[in-house]
Amino acid sequence: MMIAIRDVREHELDSVLALNNTAGPAILPLDAAKLRQLYDNAEYFRVAERDGAIAGFLIGFGAHQRHDSSNFAWFRQRHPDFFYIDRVAVASRRRGGGVGRALYADVQSYAELRYPQLACEVFLEHGADHALLFHGSFGFREIGQNVMQGAEGPGHDVRAAMLMKTLCSYPWVRETYGDALPDVPWLQRPRHLAAPHATETRA
Repeated sequence: MMIAIRDVREHELDSVLALNNTAGPAILPLDAAKLRQLYDNAEYFRVAERDGAIAGFLIGFGAHQRHDSSNFAWFRQRHPDFFYIDRVAVASRRRGGGVGRALYADVQSYAELRYPQLACEVFLEHGADHALLFHGSFGFREIGQNVMQGAEGPGHDVRAAMLMKTLCSYPWVRETYGDALPDVPWLQRPRHLAAPHATETRA
């Protein structure tokens, strides 16, 4: 079976919201207004489609964007340039089927042309061994921890492992192309197109 990774479409936001809010304690819940804000401002907002249905999504921000996440601010206080994975979720029936790996492969291929490092966090409150192993297999390493105060409501703080990965291709891309990547669709990946190009990954 094929997993298609493509830009999210505006009419799919309700499906993304439902997926986010049923994903479990590894991801913070959203409301429609917050998701709309992410849609309007995120540099990267893509979905994984399988058998005609959304099987997962990933949202990311460049270091110089405006974003109100305390974890994003933690990274920005310590590192000048990076791409931040804000949230990623996979439908429960699709877990273990390669959807998460396809999303991470795609976001890395996007980020390594533009940023020297890829950053994300893993919540440590609800049994994080699986998530830490998953990220470790992609080359992420823990560089510190951050406590998100009131992340799940007043008086409920959440501790997160802050992970970062060096993107080895970036220095060559920067030296060769500077700020002017070739004007080809697979590099530019414009957001919010009615029928964006999909990259396909075999499960």
